Amino acid sequence: MQIKKTIEKVPGGLMVVPLLFGALLNTIDQMHIPWIMNALKALGVAPNAKGYYEFMRIGGFSEALFTTGALTLIALFLFCAGSQMNLKVGGRSLKKGIILTLTKYAVGVAVGFALGSMFDPMSGLLGLSTVAIIGAMTNGNGGMYVALTGQYGNRSDVGAVSVLSLNDGPFFTLMALGLMGANFPVIAFIAVLLPIAIGMILGNLDPDIREFLKPGETLPVPFFAFALGAGMNLANFFNPEVVGAGLLLGIMTTVLTGAGMVLALKLFREKSTISGWAEASTAGNAAGTPAAIAAAAAVSASTGAMAPEMAKAYADLVPIATAQISIATLSTALMCPLAVILWDKYQKSRGIDGRLDDI
Repeated sequence: MQIKKTIEKVPGGLMVVPLLFGALLNTIDQMHIPWIMNALKALGVAPNAKGYYEFMRIGGFSEALFTTGALTLIALFLFCAGSQMNLKVGGRSLKKGIILTLTKYAVGVAVGFALGSMFDPMSGLLGLSTVAIIGAMTNGNGGMYVALTGQYGNRSDVGAVSVLSLNDGPFFTLMALGLMGANFPVIAFIAVLLPIAIGMILGNLDPDIREFLKPGETLPVPFFAFALGAGMNLANFFNPEVVGAGLLLGIMTTVLTGAGMVLALKLFREKSTISGWAEASTAGNAAGTPAAIAAAAAVSASTGAMAPEMAKAYADLVPIATAQISIATLSTALMCPLAVILWDKYQKSRGIDGRLDDI
């Protein structure tokens, strides 16, 4: 059975498919079907506070891994992703990576700021929150970028992924929310950044550690995706507002960040700008950002730096924002390659071959 290959045919499949499967099981669980609850009761499962028996909350290792372990698994992913952030990057790759990373971040934050000021930052245009906008628009799909630049770009384009990997995870989103006035104390930033920083230090000090941790960039993803899904209801994905918001988020990510990065590359006198469109996507792991932001908000509330009501508002965002970002992941996985193909044809019509290193 080729289960993994089948899952990988879905854009962002290692994230999206387990998330949907977790949401499906939780949806069935929340229906409290009598014969399922009777079977669980017969097995000795303890009822919850409302007297219901739920198979997603049976305790032990199973619940710790599949239901409540999302934050631990996301932290492991961030640690391993940090270890792969190579500080030894070639000059031209470094230049392109910095341009793309800063521009994608600036565009995502600008759109988040703009919509957050015009609409409710917690449930604005079509229900899009600032967390969902910045989380989706600033975090690109590194695997897709490498695949697209490997086919349509040159060596310096591919090498830029070493800098682009800095946008993995929730730190940039957390920093942007701080700029918007969300009162996150320094400890909240440290709590999010520390796994990435330790991983980066170890990975750059010892190539063997980097190689050892490399599988951790992908291995935890389906597990924390399932755990995130286990806290969601499939109704979220069939809510017209969520679907519309997710598609709008995908379109904004590809069109606005792609155009912004292409313009920035042109300003810095790069002839081929194919890498700008190659980075105009939303990473599957961006769906973990709302949960990480909610965890940081909880830290802030515990120190008194943030009102408990605000921390709760961030926690309440998690199911909807996660679903919206997942839809954006799927839509950009289709739009981003199409944009690269069309731009490659446009460049060639003007005598520019993006595959050549000496252009």
